[in-house]
Amino acid sequence: MVDKLSRRNLFKVAGAAGAAVTFRSTPAPAQNEPETEQAPAPASEATQSSPASNVEHQDILFFFTPEEAQFVEAAVDRLIPADNEWPGAAWAGVANFIDRQLAGAYGAGARMYLQGPWDLGEPQQGYQLPFTPAEIYRTGIREIRGWVAEREGETEFWDLSPSAQIDILEMLQAGEVPLPSMPSSVFFETLLANTIEGWFADPAYGGNRDMVSWRMIGFPGAYAQYTDLVEEHGLSFERPPMSMAEVSRTDHHNEDH
Repeated sequence: MVDKLSRRNLFKVAGAAGAAVTFRSTPAPAQNEPETEQAPAPASEATQSSPASNVEHQDILFFFTPEEAQFVEAAVDRLIPADNEWPGAAWAGVANFIDRQLAGAYGAGARMYLQGPWDLGEPQQGYQLPFTPAEIYRTGIREIRGWVAEREGETEFWDLSPSAQIDILEMLQAGEVPLPSMPSSVFFETLLANTIEGWFADPAYGGNRDMVSWRMIGFPGAYAQYTDLVEEHGLSFERPPMSMAEVSRTDHHNEDH
């Protein structure tokens, strides 16, 4: 899975997809506070920041229990690990993004048909289970933790070595983990999709800390006021990325002056 889920293949997957407690993660910048300009973590720091216990920032949990947050943070950091140049998903706050999404309309399945019947159909028919995304995570994490504890001698997923975590994620992906309530591949596919979303989404949603993924691919952000450049053709547009929060602050500042 290291090769399957390398950064290069992550972009392929992303394109095909179109698709009151605290935990140790990274907060999104508050809408009314200035966002500090920070470069990505140095390679030595990024490479060492994979385990959930090593992420030094805290934020409020809206959905996950602390144990669920640890599981997700460890898992997403194997799906998008740190390399020699860029930090990984845990550093970028992807678990925080997923937590916020599950606490809202997405987690409640607001746009999903959940009336049944629940017979598993063909793969091309899409999702065929009665669980909302929030229930997929709550049920799936509980059952995976139980299976891991039985398999690994009462050890939690986040305490395993990176290679052992990868082995388990590969088994989930292949549907080889016998979960009582759902095919393990469904849990994996949901986690992978949400990880990609949290990695690339605007930092206002809780992930993509310091716009790390945008810096990595050279994306300038969701800023849409390019009217002064409309008639300029064939020019390379290069500037640091800008989040929605920054755009809002810039617009308000211009209005005041």
